[in-house]
Amino acid sequence: MVFFCFLVDQKKMVRRSKPAAGSCSRCRGGASVADMRTDTRFCSVPFYRRKWKAIICTFCGAMLKSYR
Repeated sequence: MVFFCFLVDQKKMVRRSKPAAGSCSRCRGGASVADMRTDTRFCSVPFYRRKWKAIICTFCGAMLKSYR
């Protein structure tokens, strides 16, 4: 018997952030250090949650660097 399960969605959310020194290399906007959370759901059931840190641009939202 074969079961197919498709990735329904994966959301990246910023839990909290604080300003960081430096600027974005793409738009020259300000940067901030953010505590991120990724929620993955398979077949509408929450399956995996991961917390990590990233440096993101406050203007364009680009992820400049991530820390696991």
